[in-house]
Parts: sequence; structure tokens; C-alpha cells
Amino acid sequence: MSFKVSIDVEGIQRISRHAVPADTVELARWLLGKVLVRQPRGKTLAGRIVETEAYLVGDPACHGFRGVTPRNGSLFLEHGHCYVYICYGTSHMLNVSSESRGIGAGVLIRAIEPLHGHIHMRRGRRVKELDLARGPGRLTQAFDVDMRHDGLDLFAGKQLWIGKDDHEIDSIGRSVRIGLTKAADKRLRFYIRGNRFLSGTRALNR
Repeated sequence: MSFKVSIDVEGIQRISRHAVPADTVELARWLLGKVLVRQPRGKTLAGRIVETEAYLVGDPACHGFRGVTPRNGSLFLEHGHCYVYICYGTSHMLNVSSESRGIGAGVLIRAIEPLHGHIHMRRGRRVKELDLARGPGRLTQAFDVDMRHDGLDLFAGKQLWIGKDDHEIDSIGRSVRIGLTKAADKRLRFYIRGNRFLSGTRALNR
């Protein structure tokens, strides 16, 4: 069964920074339904954000918990900047800084529904259509996001940016975050209910 969806990428509108929430939980919810766009070398990839996780100030699971370092500096930029880190030495994780400059907090983009550029997202990977960008590591593979993009402004960039279209979401679900040992009981994962591209288990996606 094929789940391919295609959209007119010219219909994706840029978003003014004034419209972007400067609050971590609010941003995690607001990002749902927005469109991540990657435009490398004449190609265009686009996907709808369907799952996020919030990492708050004072949160022991947040990379900014112990203050700013050379590694996590982008997390402390003004809200709406890209913070990329490597997990387990193999997978890049795409986050959005979420508070005022100097405050370390962010939103992890966990899963995306591919909308445009499916062939480019595969990039030789033997993966089912449903799994192209389901999970934060697969997502960055599909969109070819890595440390080159750390610190980019996601609302003023050209190669990697977040926009919107006329799509409306029906219902937002909430659960504990996935794969954590610290603050594992906090219900800071948000997702579009009923979306088939979510990375969580059925129990988490009710």
C-alpha cells in the first residue's frame, strides 16, 4: 500500500517570527501541522510535522539543564533557531530553540509526514514509505539534516525552514516522552491524533 502525498510547495507560506510562540510547550503544540521544507541544490523536500517533544528550563532531560556549552549553544539562541545534536554517535536530532535568547530550552521534532520529494528522501535507503521520516533519526536522514544546519534560523532560512499551508489538525494528543531515563514521567510529547506516521507505540498514540 502506498501512502504518498503530494502538495504544491509554492503553496507553503513563510511564517513571521512574530507569529512564533516563545514558550516551549506552546511551541511544541504550535509546530504540529506546520511544514518542514528542505531545498538543497534545486531539490525540494517537504513534510508535515506530526510529533514533537518539549524540553523545558529546569528539565534534567534538556541539554540546557547545566548551562550553555560549545555543544549546546544553539539551544540558547532566540526561539526558532535550529539546534542539531548527534545521538548515540550515529543519528542527528533536529530541535527548535524555544525561549528568549540566553534561555536554554527546545522542541525536538520527532516525526514528519512526507509530502513532497519522496524519492530524494529515500537517498538509497531501503525503507518503507511509512518509515521514511517516522522517528527523529529517520527524519534527519530523509531531509539530509546534520551539523551543518546547527544554528540556522528556521523562519528566515533558505535551505531549511518551517512554513504553513491551509491544513488544519483535528486533535492533539499528549503523552510521556520516548526513550528517556530522566524526567521520564513528564507528559511533554505532543502529536496529531490518528496520524499514521507517528513514531510512538499504540499505547502512547491513543
